[in-house]
Formats: sequence, structure tokens, C-alpha cells
Amino acid sequence: MAWVVLIVAGLFEVAWAICLKYTQGFTRLGPTLGFAVFMVASVSLLGVALKFLPLGTAYTVWTGIGAVGTVVLG
Repeated sequence: MAWVVLIVAGLFEVAWAICLKYTQGFTRLGPTLGFAVFMVASVSLLGVALKFLPLGTAYTVWTGIGAVGTVVLG
């Protein structure tokens, strides 16, 4: 279950990174709200996953999903 939570956290990381691109310096409300919601969700779910997974492993997977997803989709 911790791995599923970690993968979802990684997907939320991709979402906030893409929203950040469209905020135009935080001047557009919709993408800015999306950025904030997805960022809080991503970090919160990472924290949940860290209760069951080692920090180094979880952080590496989380940032890896975020990096690859952002390159592919962003």
C-alpha cells in the first residue's frame, strides 16, 4: 500500500510542476490554485509513504517519477 501512495504522490508532483509552468509568475488563479493543492497533496502523501518505506528509497522514487513525468508531459 505504501508503494501505491508513493506513486500517487509522484503523480501529484508531476501535476504541480506542470501547473507551475502555467501560473505565469503566480498571476493566473486557476493554475496557481492547482499548484498549491497538488503540491500539498504530493508532500503529504510522501509523508504517509515514509511511515513504511526508507527515506532514501521513497525520496528517490518520488523525485524520479516527478522528473520523468515532467519531462514527458511538461
